[in-house]
Amino acid sequence: MERRVGTVLAQVARLMRRAFDGRAREIGVTRPQWLVLSVLQRYEGIKQGGLADILEVEPITAGRMIDRMQEAGLVERRADPADRRAWRLYLTGRGREITERLQPLASETSSEALRGVSEDETAELLRILDKMLENLTGRAADTGSQND
Repeated sequence: MERRVGTVLAQVARLMRRAFDGRAREIGVTRPQWLVLSVLQRYEGIKQGGLADILEVEPITAGRMIDRMQEAGLVERRADPADRRAWRLYLTGRGREITERLQPLASETSSEALRGVSEDETAELLRILDKMLENLTGRAADTGSQND
């Protein structure tokens, strides 16, 4: 049963990412870009190292991603007032606009995946997934977003 749960979760996550990728590409956003944008929307002002941790990439990789996105006018680096060596990351107006355009696409993807699933079943699924997150991380899940 444990292996099946993990396998099905991985398959669903992969297929949802693929469906969302297709929608996001229509507005000119790549997967790495939408991942960064979604993290910055939620944790605006995060340090580059924190972003790398969340994305599970090396800090140098995150830095290169931010370089490209800064050149595209999607994000900006601001000096950290508490640490001269560190940079804080923020969405630009254009980055915010694209993030707002991605939100309905995320909702469409979730709706497609949950077609035929009742609201009660969806709530139960989220409760179970939150419990799994808590079990694996040792802390209560952040339930601030239901379209992830």
